[in-house]
Amino acid sequence: MKNTETKAVDCCASPGLISVEQAIEKILSQAVPLDETETVDILDALNRVLAEDLHSSIDVPGYDNSAMDGYAVRSVDCQAEANELPISQRIAAGQVGLPLEPGTAARIFTGAPIPEGADAVVMQELCQQDDDMVVVNTVVKAGSNVRRAGEDIKNGSVVLQAGKRLRAQELGLLASVGLAEFKVRRKLKVAIFFTGDEIIAPGQPLAAGQIYNSNRYTLRGLLQSVGCEIIDLGIVPDTLEATVDVLNEAAASADLVITSGGVSVGEEDYVRIALQQLGELSMWRIAMKPGKPVAFGKVGDTLFMGLPGNPVSVFVTFLLFARGLILKMQGAEDYLAKRVSVIADFDWPKIKRQEYLRVRLLQKDGQMVAQIYPHQGSGVLSSASWANGLVEVAMDSEIKKGDAVSYLAFEGLL
Repeated sequence: MKNTETKAVDCCASPGLISVEQAIEKILSQAVPLDETETVDILDALNRVLAEDLHSSIDVPGYDNSAMDGYAVRSVDCQAEANELPISQRIAAGQVGLPLEPGTAARIFTGAPIPEGADAVVMQELCQQDDDMVVVNTVVKAGSNVRRAGEDIKNGSVVLQAGKRLRAQELGLLASVGLAEFKVRRKLKVAIFFTGDEIIAPGQPLAAGQIYNSNRYTLRGLLQSVGCEIIDLGIVPDTLEATVDVLNEAAASADLVITSGGVSVGEEDYVRIALQQLGELSMWRIAMKPGKPVAFGKVGDTLFMGLPGNPVSVFVTFLLFARGLILKMQGAEDYLAKRVSVIADFDWPKIKRQEYLRVRLLQKDGQMVAQIYPHQGSGVLSSASWANGLVEVAMDSEIKKGDAVSYLAFEGLL
C-alpha cells in the first residue's frame, strides 16, 4: 500500500500524464463496498444492489403448461398424417382440466395446465376444428409445446446473487418467485457542488459573462441513474475560503464528494488547492481528451473526485471514472464499462492523448457503423445528446474509415 501511494503522488507531481487505464485502476483500488444494508419493497428496488443471495421457494413454472394455443393430446393418438379426435374439454389459463381420456383432445390455451394423461400440445395452425371434432394434421412427438414444471427455476435454487444490480428484468424475475421485499446495500451518499462565479441556475436572466449551470443537471441525472442519494450543495463562490468550507461540509455528510470545475491550473481554480490543504490529492491529470484535469483523493475518510468544468468533459469523465467507482462502492459485481467493436464511418488523426469521440451507431451496408458528430469540442454538449455512445481512440492512433474501433454504448452505462 505504501508503494502504491508513493507511485500515485510521484506520477501526479511529474510533468507527465497518467493513462486512462492507470487512472481507472487507481480509482477503483480505493473503492470499499458499503457494509450497511436495508430492506426494500420490490416496487422501490430498481437500480439497487442486492446484499444477499435470493432463493426461490417455488418451481417456475409451477406445473406443466401449454406453450401455445392449440390442442392437448396423447402423442400415441397422433402418429398418422391426419388424426381425427373428439374435443372433450376446453382449458384456459387459470383453469385445471379433467384427465384426458385416450383417443380425445382438449382445446387448450397458452399457460393453461396440461391435463393428466396428455403429453403434448399441437399448435392450432396444424389443426382443423369442425364442431366438437379436431383433425390433427401432423405426427406428434411427446413433449411438444409443453413447458415443464421447474424448467425455468427450481424450488430452492439461487435466483439472483448478492452484488446484482437490479434492472427491470431482475425485478420481474424476483416477482415471478413471489419475493416482495429483500435486503439491498444502502444508497451511496454523494455530495456535489459547483464552482464558478459565471454560472447561474436555469430560470434566471443571464447577465453579461454568465452561463447556465448545465453541469449540475447532467451530474444529478447521472447520479440518479446509478441509484445514489444526492446531497446538492449548489454553486460555490470562487474563493479559497468558500471552497474549503463547502469541501469540509461535503466530506462530513457523504460517502463520496464530486465537484465540477476548479480542478485545472487557473488562478481561480480553488478546488484542487483546497483538497491539498484539507486532505490528499493522489491523482490529477490524465492523458485523455476531453477531460484531462480529473482530481482524485480524500478529505479525511471520504473519497473525492473533481471533474472538469466543460460540459462534455463532465459527462465523459463521469462515465469512465465515477460510474465504476460508485457501483463498486455500492457492492455491485458488474462495475466495469463494456466495449464492443464496430466499424468507423469517419477518419480521425492521431494525437498524444486517448480520445473519446461522440458517435451515433447505425446500420449501413449490413453492418453497424459509427457516425461521428461534426463538432467534438468539450463545450459542445449537444454532441452528447445526439450521440448514443463513445468511440475510444488510443493515444498515438489514427482512424481510417472502415477500421474496427472500440465503442462504449451509453445504453450500458446509464
